[in-house]
Amino acid sequence: MTKLNPDREALLAEIIGDAVPGWAILVVRLNNVVANRLGVTDTDVQCLHVLGHHGPTTPSVLAKHVNLTTGSASRMIDRLVAAGCVRRVADPDDRRRVLIEPTQEGLDRVTAAYSGLIARTRDDLGAFGDEELSTLIRFMRTAERSTAAEIHRLKSAPDDEESPTGARV
Repeated sequence: MTKLNPDREALLAEIIGDAVPGWAILVVRLNNVVANRLGVTDTDVQCLHVLGHHGPTTPSVLAKHVNLTTGSASRMIDRLVAAGCVRRVADPDDRRRVLIEPTQEGLDRVTAAYSGLIARTRDDLGAFGDEELSTLIRFMRTAERSTAAEIHRLKSAPDDEESPTGARV
């Protein structure tokens, strides 16, 4: 039987039980404030992030990225078009298809809304060495993959299935 290191267990408990959930809640709150400033919804801000990161895409692919039905995504796109944040353009590879692309104004507005956090985060990360930054990146990429896997598991599992910890989901 492997003996648990109580110091390590305390660190893991702080990360998993407090630090990550606390940070995630604050990010959700920040995204809500940004959305309100832009005159859109939280999901609309996620859409702008997806478009800024991945480039123009079809409404159906965009809907999958932000976990919306195609009907809800259509209403989201309408809001973002009205707010001047995105536009519909013909797909250069298939003129029958429409792509959604961010406008420069939309990207500039989102960038401006997050500029304070970006500056603070850059300052905060200045205290970390290169090896620590590499460790942070490795953790965040691993956490992204685990979160995506858990989303997939929960979406494809019956509502009464147990989680890996034995809790009902």
